[in-house]
Amino acid sequence: MKLRDVIDRKVAAWAVYDWANSSFALSIMAVLYPLFLGSYWSAGASGAEVTARLAWVTAAANFVVAVAAPVLGTIADAGGFRKRFLVVFAVVGAAMTAALGLVPEGNWQWALGLYVLASAGFYSSTVFYDSLLVDVTRPRYFDFVSALGFSMGYLGGAVLLALHVWMISSPATFGLDNSTEAIRYAFFTVGFWWALFLMPLMRWVPEHKRELVITGGVVGAAYRELRSTILKIGQYRQVVVFLLAYLLYVAGVFTVISMAVNYGQRLGFSDQDLVFALMITNFVGFPATFAFGFIGQRFGPKVGLYIALGVYIAVSSYAVFMTSITQFFVMAIVIGCVQGAAQGLSRSLYAKLIPSDAPGEFFGFYNMITKLAHVLGPSLVGVAALLSEEPKAVLLAVLPLFILGGLVLAAVRKANDPAPN
Repeated sequence: MKLRDVIDRKVAAWAVYDWANSSFALSIMAVLYPLFLGSYWSAGASGAEVTARLAWVTAAANFVVAVAAPVLGTIADAGGFRKRFLVVFAVVGAAMTAALGLVPEGNWQWALGLYVLASAGFYSSTVFYDSLLVDVTRPRYFDFVSALGFSMGYLGGAVLLALHVWMISSPATFGLDNSTEAIRYAFFTVGFWWALFLMPLMRWVPEHKRELVITGGVVGAAYRELRSTILKIGQYRQVVVFLLAYLLYVAGVFTVISMAVNYGQRLGFSDQDLVFALMITNFVGFPATFAFGFIGQRFGPKVGLYIALGVYIAVSSYAVFMTSITQFFVMAIVIGCVQGAAQGLSRSLYAKLIPSDAPGEFFGFYNMITKLAHVLGPSLVGVAALLSEEPKAVLLAVLPLFILGGLVLAAVRKANDPAPN
């Protein structure tokens, strides 16, 4: 495989959107929002209360998108509007992210509300972004191009977070009074970054239209389409088995991403150390995810997924005994090696399993399963936080997800042989 034969302008423009929206996934979702929710917007609340708030608001945002995804996918497929919907939701997400910088201290209710809207914009845009994978490259390159997108996302997110680390550690350099003001300005920079790097996709990514006639109301048509999709998916046993495995292990992956900073805060680690650790995760994630693209291309996506899940199981077990920031840094580096692989190879494996004539429909369902997984993981953490003040109790909710997901994944056959039953 020659890179120049795979990475053309449309592939590069598609991958750059991962660079754009990963600024939200890393700087906001994984680092700054949990950090500020715990130390600024929820000042005075207990650690368990903050964990529960973060878990439940994350679950709520994903539930909203899970319910809306079939409607969005149907409308977009009917008119060939996947790119337009992606742009609309990306702009909404970027605007709501910037608005978080205006929320005053102690006002956790507004912080939760704006975060739900920003997250809904982020997750909804990915419904259409993922489905455009089949428009920019051929099936034989899905593994590599999907991993390329995630690797670009890790690099872009890490570059912007490095700027945020600089702002927080040296606010005077940027004309700011203190680190709190630096974090507030960081929300504005993420919104701007997201909108700026959306533009190449708008200009150069093509979209193959699908003819779909909607009869009756849109909502009714959407859920009739969902029922039809479920029935259609039921004809592909390998798709069904994969989606069950994916639901389980991605719930664990997402929970690790979204709750790591909160977990570190509850163990008493400093905010600057936590931000730096997550930045390292993403700098490591760029070359590692790119390398896993070659592993998927050479040995198949399941091999890469097994490696990633094995690492997650080992790290989740290791975290039970964590007591020092050095151990947290080790965990961050190791997770950075496999975090993008678990997501990128899942997307490419799914793209190989589904029929090629309805990418919006099948990826709409894939993203609905993703959001349900993102409801499942944080909800388990929320319940654990309500039942116990012990921070490490949340690990008991995460570890089984990786184990069960890996066991179910073993039942998926060759990715390029999705013979329907």
